[in-house]
Amino acid sequence: MKLSFVFGLLFVMIGVNTGKEGSQQMDYKAQRKKMLADQIIGRGITDTDVINAMDKVERHLFVPSHFRMYAYNDRPLPIGQGQTISQPYIVGLMVQLLGGEPDDRILEIGTGSGYEAAILAEIYSEVYTIEIVAALKKRATFVLDSLAYKNVHVRLGDGYLGWPEEAPFDGIIVSCSPVDIPPPLIDQLAEGGKLIIPVGKTNVKQLVVIKKKKGKLSKRSVIPVRFVPMVDEKGNAY
Repeated sequence: MKLSFVFGLLFVMIGVNTGKEGSQQMDYKAQRKKMLADQIIGRGITDTDVINAMDKVERHLFVPSHFRMYAYNDRPLPIGQGQTISQPYIVGLMVQLLGGEPDDRILEIGTGSGYEAAILAEIYSEVYTIEIVAALKKRATFVLDSLAYKNVHVRLGDGYLGWPEEAPFDGIIVSCSPVDIPPPLIDQLAEGGKLIIPVGKTNVKQLVVIKKKKGKLSKRSVIPVRFVPMVDEKGNAY
């Protein structure tokens, strides 16, 4: 991480409460810098691409207006339809675990608010994201389009099935939790690619990283997490 970024971060943090002339937008910026310092860098996220993307993407634009005051807090937030936007640290951790190269093509399962798709779009060349709830897909598409993310492709559909027409993907990141790993996602993962997914049969899931190498899979658990369940079009959990 560049020292200039660290000094800039500290400067903004020191100046958060130095005057009343700042606009609400400047308050959001200060909150975002504090989020980065405390929740992201402070918890061990070191990938500069991830840090810079989370610095650039304005998280408050992706949450309902009545929750914007909490947008940079260390917590998930409701976004309607029984769904949530993940805790900032979890977003940062999952994207860092994905790794890869700038020209990678990424599949995201569970568009939700569109926030993670925007983070991914700042790092990778093409992002394909699937949302099963029509109202959330519509709102996320509107926000992403308004922010001119031309490299994000949003689809309404069942994430368990993936996006076979656009496969293979260099990385797949899943923001909802099935009991077991969906075979279609394994099939759509490119050689050398990674799948980041929360799985498990209890309320507390395991965030796991699966890597495909020479057609074989390796799997490692990272941390226990909580996510909304992965469901089909009838609302039945996978």
